[in-house]
Amino acid sequence: MNATRRHWFRFAGLGALAPMAFWRSQAAAQSTSASPAAEPSAPAGKRLYTPVRTLNGWTLPHRMVNGVKEFHLVAEEIEHEFAPGCRAKCWGYNGTTPGPTIEAVEGDRLRIYVTNRLPEHTSVHWHGLLLPSGMDGVGGLSQPHIQPGETYVYEFTLRQHGTHMYHPHADEMVQMAVGMMGLFIIHPKSAEAHPVDRDYALLLHNWALHPGTYRPDPSVMVDFDLWTMNSKVFPAIEPLVARSGERVRVRIGNLSMWNHPIHMHGVQYEVTGSDGGRWPQRLWRPETTEIVGVGQARDIEFIAVPGDWAFHCHMSHHTMNAMGHEVPNTLGVDQSGVEAKIRQLLPGYMAMGEGGMAEHQEHTDSGHMVGPPNTLPMMMGKGPFGNLEMGGMFTVVKTRDDLATGDYRDPGWYPNPPGTVAHRVSSDPGFGNPTRRGPPPGPPAELEAKPVDHSTMKHG
Repeated sequence: MNATRRHWFRFAGLGALAPMAFWRSQAAAQSTSASPAAEPSAPAGKRLYTPVRTLNGWTLPHRMVNGVKEFHLVAEEIEHEFAPGCRAKCWGYNGTTPGPTIEAVEGDRLRIYVTNRLPEHTSVHWHGLLLPSGMDGVGGLSQPHIQPGETYVYEFTLRQHGTHMYHPHADEMVQMAVGMMGLFIIHPKSAEAHPVDRDYALLLHNWALHPGTYRPDPSVMVDFDLWTMNSKVFPAIEPLVARSGERVRVRIGNLSMWNHPIHMHGVQYEVTGSDGGRWPQRLWRPETTEIVGVGQARDIEFIAVPGDWAFHCHMSHHTMNAMGHEVPNTLGVDQSGVEAKIRQLLPGYMAMGEGGMAEHQEHTDSGHMVGPPNTLPMMMGKGPFGNLEMGGMFTVVKTRDDLATGDYRDPGWYPNPPGTVAHRVSSDPGFGNPTRRGPPPGPPAELEAKPVDHSTMKHG
């Protein structure tokens, strides 16, 4: 059967997608960073800021040439891994998506070379930066397009600070959809009144990597399959690690096609800045969820408290992978006998969803439900108490009392003190005498679906 993606999901209902290689390497997926475990601090008096740590990413090196900081970006096709078991041909910069973070200081003079190794022309727009019109990077408007094989140079002085981004302004729908973007962090030239101990940065994006395929689809407007932080999905997203009592800043940029309410457990953080820089303290506001709109950046800061705390987008489907769109609702549906019939069309199909989708990860973990190749399941990840049933834009803030300054290694799961973990007190569904309300007045709803006679319907 040559089923389309939509038909595949329609036949599969809420069936899972699970390359088995992923599950055999669950533990390894929790720590996928190639960056060093610890980053040495600069000598006292030499640096006025804490260097940014890009989750799962890296900072672009520069060289000084007659007082100018020179960087070199290469736009090129790359092979990218969203998580073990799912790779794709993407486009990015210097071998990665997102591209390396550019980090500099307000007042710096920058010279950025951009070499185009793509099969089509490109440009680079410095999103939110104040600079001469001819350096703004809009192909056809402020500069000629950078043709394949060409190298262009951008040169300007940084006149601001804050969390910024870079991306093409040429064939944007394709080039951004397949991964071309990066973070551009500018530190203030003067020491901050409230310095941070750890400074994290991440970029939100969405992808349409159809089941069984290896290239993102740039023509999709809404129905995305993968929602990422720095082009990774949970559990391949690094944790945000901190020592108890440290001040932590998380810079969040959004170059996806949707807005994201970013929620953190355990603390009330303060929203302290944006691509407009760090705001005056009188403008800081406490939140636990902050919407980061398309094209926006937001900085949040908090004092780290001990524990393992979820950090994620609060749109539920943005913490899942490889979702089916327009899938039939099977909640409460008796699927007896249906499974065997559907297997004639879709071998390996398993009926699921009658009592919810909690069984999904159990089936994929055990190997009972194998989906298309190069396709992640909807729910992933294991914690100290069982399946986490997450994916997409989800990671964990891990705070420990005994963590060394500058140590970014994953400390493992939090050892909760005795008496501080929710626990079972009964297995009887009739336990206790809780106050409950009955059904609404009137006869119960007719819950049996019946065929519709279209001949009696009026159309137009």
